[in-house]
Amino acid sequence: MHQAKTHLSKLIARVRRGEEILIGISGKPVARLSAFDAPSEPRKPGLLKGKIKIARDFDRMPPRLLKLFYGDA
Repeated sequence: MHQAKTHLSKLIARVRRGEEILIGISGKPVARLSAFDAPSEPRKPGLLKGKIKIARDFDRMPPRLLKLFYGDA
């Protein structure tokens, strides 16, 4: 772990070249340092339009639940 902290910039350079680095404590692997795979395309708004339905009473709480939150007030 100490070596990883000391040489982080060198490890990042190796990862950028395609290597995967395992970081361990007392000889046991505890973390993996690998390249971040960014999405190839930006997200497009509206892809799920018409596929998701929200119930009309979605934002209404049943009286029993309201009583649990607020009591009898």
